[in-house]
Amino acid sequence: MTIGIIDYGMGNLRSVQKAFERLDVDAAILRAPADLPAADKLILPGVGAFADAMANLRDQGWVGPLLDAVDAGTPTLGICLGMQLLFDGSEEDAESPDTLVPGLGVTPGAVVRFHERQPDGSRIKVPHMGWNRLAWDDGCPLFAGIEPDHAYVYFVHGYYARPEDDAVTAARTDYGRPFTSAVHRGNVWATQFHPEKSQRVGLKILENFAAL
Repeated sequence: MTIGIIDYGMGNLRSVQKAFERLDVDAAILRAPADLPAADKLILPGVGAFADAMANLRDQGWVGPLLDAVDAGTPTLGICLGMQLLFDGSEEDAESPDTLVPGLGVTPGAVVRFHERQPDGSRIKVPHMGWNRLAWDDGCPLFAGIEPDHAYVYFVHGYYARPEDDAVTAARTDYGRPFTSAVHRGNVWATQFHPEKSQRVGLKILENFAAL
């Protein structure tokens, strides 16, 4: 089995690859869309701005082949910005509050901004940065073998995904209010947090993905 890490110019590629190396899992960085068929599973990483990431994916020819691979049933894991790109669109970089920057449209829903002031009048820091806890329903294979009391992972993001169908939510995290921190829809999984930066918990999540 080979896991392919998509290189479109906006991801912590080597960090993700090194995490799989620690698990003795073969993970290769895919430099071009023509490399996609060589991978049994795919990782869509991402760090940076939504609009720039989508522009890179389009300009480098990734969008069509990536969607074809997803449609063909290839297990795919989005990480951080990579999770957000899977949605219909994002408020980030949008021309107006009534429009979204279009995403890949794999998972129905929108990516929206954290607001410092909460409905109860309290304030949170934006971006959401650092360690926070996951909560998930029993039986979710991505979190198998992880003790819920110790399920802390590392986040860096100012926007979060709001799925159209809450049934795709695989995990939640509380930051001012609960938000979707992981999703699962068919052969597609995604985490808002960085498993490659989340020590033992993150490594276990990557190991579980490799075993799906």
